[in-house]
Amino acid sequence: MQRRVERRVTHLWLTIGLALIAVLAITLTTSQSRARARTGTTTSARPTVVLVNGAWANSASWSGVILRLQSEGYAVDAPPNPLQSLKGDAATIAGFLKTINGPIVLVGHSYGGAVITNAAKGNPNVKALVYIDAFAPAKGESVLALDSSKPGSALGAGPTKVFTFVPFPGAKKGDAELYVKPSVFEQAFANGLPATQRAVLAATQAPVVYSAITARSGTPAWKTIPSWYVLGTIDKAIPPAIQLFMAQRIHAHITRVRAGHLSMIASPRVVANVITAAAKATR
Repeated sequence: MQRRVERRVTHLWLTIGLALIAVLAITLTTSQSRARARTGTTTSARPTVVLVNGAWANSASWSGVILRLQSEGYAVDAPPNPLQSLKGDAATIAGFLKTINGPIVLVGHSYGGAVITNAAKGNPNVKALVYIDAFAPAKGESVLALDSSKPGSALGAGPTKVFTFVPFPGAKKGDAELYVKPSVFEQAFANGLPATQRAVLAATQAPVVYSAITARSGTPAWKTIPSWYVLGTIDKAIPPAIQLFMAQRIHAHITRVRAGHLSMIASPRVVANVITAAAKATR
């Protein structure tokens, strides 16, 4: 009887010992993985996805995409784009990127594409650029000029017909914050979405400063960083022909989606899939 008890006690302690060893091994492995992720010393670490909104949208426009990326285990940030000046907006995002260790997939929508084109320049951590119905300017090009390079854009009807000019403190002469007129917003910017949603988006639009969309872009990051492009085939703000011209020029991996200018709201699954494809290509 005593021997049986002794054997049971021995077996119990052996089981506890093996369990402790397993826990220690898992803890050590996890700690090492976290340390490598913080220092960016592992090539298998998942990149951080940074989402940059465009003009007349805001960070909330990425909500559906963020939910999908987070469910797949990606770290996601959507810092607000100031929409004040192309150079200043790019500097703001560039500063944010410097706080991130390890690889980055940088995503831009619409005017946000011009911002990431400039913000990623010189940052070795940015491994992929993803453009969502976005501008991908070459050096010296402006957003407004690109949008007028081919016919079909509703925004090309003329600034006074499309925008409401709102003065702001410190504005230079002739400059102003631009709001898209409600009718134009719903028909050309948010087309393809339900009417109630279009109305809400029009009411909550984030204005861009006029001089930001007429500013000349700097040396583009897409010359050295692999790019992906989601092209909305019924986009009336940046017509598909202009999007295709830019996407082909930057040698992007192109995905077409039947959506208007707000593909990330209309088709968040498609957009998230393209971002994850870019992320996996960085490993």
